[in-house]
Amino acid sequence: MCGIAGIISYQEPIKELTGKAEAMVKAIAHRGPDADDIWLSNEENLLLAHCRLAIQDLSPMGAQPMHSASQRFVITFNGEIYNFLELRKELNSLGLGFRGHSDTEVLLEGIEHWGLDATLEKLCGMFAFGLFDKKTKQFTLVRDRIGEKPLYYGCYNNQVFFASELKAIFALHSPKQFTIDHNALASYLRYGYINAPLSIFQNIRKLNPGHKMTIDLSAGKNQSISHVEQLPQVPYWSLASVVDSARSQLLTDEPTAIAQLDTLLNQIITEQSIADVPLGAFLSGGIDSSTVAAIAQANSNKPVDTFTIGFDDKSFNEAEHAKAVAKHIGSNHHETYITGANTLDLVPSIASIYDEPFADSSQIPMIIVSQLAKQHVTVSLSGDGGDELFAGYNRYTQTERMYAKIRRLPKFARSMLSTAINSVSPTTYDRVYQSLKSLSGRKGAANVGLKLHKLSGLMSTKDLSEAYRYLSSYAQNPSELLVQPSSEPDFLISQNFNSDFLNGAMEWDQRYYLPGDNLVKSDRASMFTSLEMRLPLLDKKLIEFAWTVPNHMKLKDGQSKWLLRQVLYKYVPKELIERPKMGFSIPIAQWLKSDLVELTSELLDKDYLDQQGIFNSQLVHSVYKEHIKGHSDNSNLLWTILMFQMWYKNYMEGF
Repeated sequence: MCGIAGIISYQEPIKELTGKAEAMVKAIAHRGPDADDIWLSNEENLLLAHCRLAIQDLSPMGAQPMHSASQRFVITFNGEIYNFLELRKELNSLGLGFRGHSDTEVLLEGIEHWGLDATLEKLCGMFAFGLFDKKTKQFTLVRDRIGEKPLYYGCYNNQVFFASELKAIFALHSPKQFTIDHNALASYLRYGYINAPLSIFQNIRKLNPGHKMTIDLSAGKNQSISHVEQLPQVPYWSLASVVDSARSQLLTDEPTAIAQLDTLLNQIITEQSIADVPLGAFLSGGIDSSTVAAIAQANSNKPVDTFTIGFDDKSFNEAEHAKAVAKHIGSNHHETYITGANTLDLVPSIASIYDEPFADSSQIPMIIVSQLAKQHVTVSLSGDGGDELFAGYNRYTQTERMYAKIRRLPKFARSMLSTAINSVSPTTYDRVYQSLKSLSGRKGAANVGLKLHKLSGLMSTKDLSEAYRYLSSYAQNPSELLVQPSSEPDFLISQNFNSDFLNGAMEWDQRYYLPGDNLVKSDRASMFTSLEMRLPLLDKKLIEFAWTVPNHMKLKDGQSKWLLRQVLYKYVPKELIERPKMGFSIPIAQWLKSDLVELTSELLDKDYLDQQGIFNSQLVHSVYKEHIKGHSDNSNLLWTILMFQMWYKNYMEGF
């Protein structure tokens, strides 16, 4: 795992930008603290930079930027190619030799022999890289299929630049020199993250997952690129094509499907366990992480280090379950407990860790578990992706069921019921529910008031697609919160999955939610601690397999992820796994009224908002007051606004 950056200059001589390039690398040194270097071409005015977290081939032979044996290609590469040993063997059989044993060298020689497109088709891995072909004078940026590794690029002041994180770009050009994209901001307020290809700035983009972008440098300074729209992205892989081709290959026999998935998981996890440094696994005790950890341990000749975090609140503490799973599989288990103090201490640093507005509050426990893991290993496996591939989210089953029940009511009845629900605050519902629960002595659900208010909003949606977007949104009308006119990107609202809800929702999540939220959260949290995180459940082979699994093998007998569970039961007893899904939960609603009230009051102050000129200060203040008074639970929306304000303060005012 590494950090990459680069510059193409159409005016200033590239050698005069080496100081800026060194600053770019320094800004992302946490991604690669072991070594760094710069390569430049005066003729093409191109500079490539790299900082290295040494994982494969710890010798100088693995250093980057790296040239192919013929010197034709030079690359700055971030990520891992998991099937590099297989590709190396194939290239060896063709008479090609190697200087070292890094996956980057195998990638370069593959491109030299097969060409870029054919090599990309063969790769299994997570990656983002910049590649220069000295023969054709073509420079190409490439990002992995599902978006595990980040890659930003943009234009400013007769330069094209790229980097793993915005921090590196800010070392080249101050963020104050860029204009905030209010359409991207509106999308952020709805979902809590910004989807590729958009970024928070107008003239900076993210490379889409499964895409590449090529710039012809043969014209030299005679060519000038002034806007990102002059840099079209081209897909080399399509999730939609995978989904379409899978329809004719659906599995029919359950025992065969279980056996195939078991074999595939063992192959993938074994491949992803190859490293020249210590490797471990995150273990929450849930289905996904338990599957990955159990199979990793089954294929290891020594105890695998596993890591979990516990919570003082027993209603969502899985640490004891994780410990039981670890004991059964024989891993070397480590745990740490999250307290209000150590969690709140992280809040001020979130804006520096996530250098683009990002509002998934589970980022905090992810940072803490990454810090724990880094004390013992350099690489950790994680179970991300299981919910999206095998239908693990409650919303996959509940949306369709709730929507069907709601539509049975006449329109006037839905309207009256919605009004009645909204007339009582979420906190009141919660107090009544807690009283009834204590009288009955039974365990119950959390956030009942918030869920009832969500049900109320669901009553006004016109179809299943809109209902799903509603349940996935923090703000239903984000443009109302902004001073400047904005419109959300069409690609996020045009997809219709009314005819096949489950597959449509899973495809939407794999295309947008996974790379926009979960993978951003994992990458930045782990890289902040210089920890490489690997995600076996997002391997190309498993994504393609998962789409051949029919829905009745994903959701069966009232269980989500049914097929994945059957494989897990081969390694871990059922009784250690079967329990309600918990996940990482942070008491944001309470913090906004207590520990964070000073910070929130400062950043959401009406005069400050008016001076800033971005938000509708009256509406934002109303949302905040309603939350403080307990009339409604606006914690998700307020956290989203607060994270933007912290980002703005850090980069647009304090940089």
